[in-house]
Amino acid sequence: MPALNDRLGGLSEYPFPRLAALLADVKPRANTPPTILTIGEPQNQPPALMLEAMAAASTLWGKYPPVAGTPEFRAAVSTWLNRRYQLPPGMVEADSAILPVSGTREALYLLAQMVVPAEKAGKKPVVLIPNPFYAVYQGAAVMAGAEPVFLNGTRETGFLPDLDAVPEETWARTSLFYLCTPANPQGAVASLDYLKRAITLARTFGFVLAIDECYAELWDKAPPPGGLEAALALGAGLSNLLVFHSLSKRSSAAGLRSGFVAGDPALIRTFTRLRNYSLPGVPLPSMAAATALWQDETHVELNRRLYRANIDAAEAALAGRLGFYRPDGGFFLWLDVGDACGSGEEAARRLWQEGAIRVLPGAYLTQPDATGYNHGHRYIRVALVHDTETMARSLDQLGRILA
Repeated sequence: MPALNDRLGGLSEYPFPRLAALLADVKPRANTPPTILTIGEPQNQPPALMLEAMAAASTLWGKYPPVAGTPEFRAAVSTWLNRRYQLPPGMVEADSAILPVSGTREALYLLAQMVVPAEKAGKKPVVLIPNPFYAVYQGAAVMAGAEPVFLNGTRETGFLPDLDAVPEETWARTSLFYLCTPANPQGAVASLDYLKRAITLARTFGFVLAIDECYAELWDKAPPPGGLEAALALGAGLSNLLVFHSLSKRSSAAGLRSGFVAGDPALIRTFTRLRNYSLPGVPLPSMAAATALWQDETHVELNRRLYRANIDAAEAALAGRLGFYRPDGGFFLWLDVGDACGSGEEAARRLWQEGAIRVLPGAYLTQPDATGYNHGHRYIRVALVHDTETMARSLDQLGRILA
């Protein structure tokens, strides 16, 4: 237990308790309903077909679910992957290259426990993490006993990690690289060439590339390329590669806690074995609902239209100000409030006090560099998750408060 506590002590404070402490002494504007724009939790309802499929499978609540899921689920995911990324039949085998998970968060965490060795290249292993980062990446790395190395994704790097800036000695020590595309929170999309380069580095230096593609279905102008598509272009199979997808954003079904991991069959085999010991399978009624959702695209297009309309509203309210740009994917704004407020924390306090608008300071999603400088301190993250009327009103008010 002391070792566990020691590792927990090496983690950054989780963003949302930190925000609660920041705003604890701030009284929000009276007689104004609060607008919560901190968390990427879709406020639009999941499609009726989800509940219909779950109800039709309600007799299965009394059965233990298999960790590998149902053949129907795996077939639906395989068919969807082939269609979405134009993969040839058989490239991602339903029974050997796909594993259902209880939302991708637990799978992203568990992966590090599976692939991080005691040492690599004679030293402590490294887990590479984009910066800004999803807190689970850091938690997984630290609890697996690795050294987290944060790769800045700034405006200068196209809001993605600069692969050329990583020293060869670091690549040699790397056991796992978490990459998120479209990026959370910047909305930047990794190109096919970028993904091919990342896969090639993984194979050259013997690490696992874990591509978090949970926002891949929420795009503005064009569907983002994916890791499996890049693997196809390289023509050397799926080795060293895993991709993660979820229904939380795509289908507005965060509470369903359903996702999948796909890729390298050898890694999927080990992942399945580890899950057998550590976690239960996804309940069969939930799996039936998830199967129906992966088979339907109509509700996904409706979601995309909603988020595009919200981005349009953001552009109308903020174009030319606060570093606004249209994100290529996802549903976050990454706004530079440094000139207006000095810091994201000050902006968050002002917005809560003057407008009852709750946003997340960027510094709570970024790690300082060796000099102590945190490049996220100038930013706030804004989640465009409400209906367009609410978003338009809130973003207009946000712009006036931070003018």
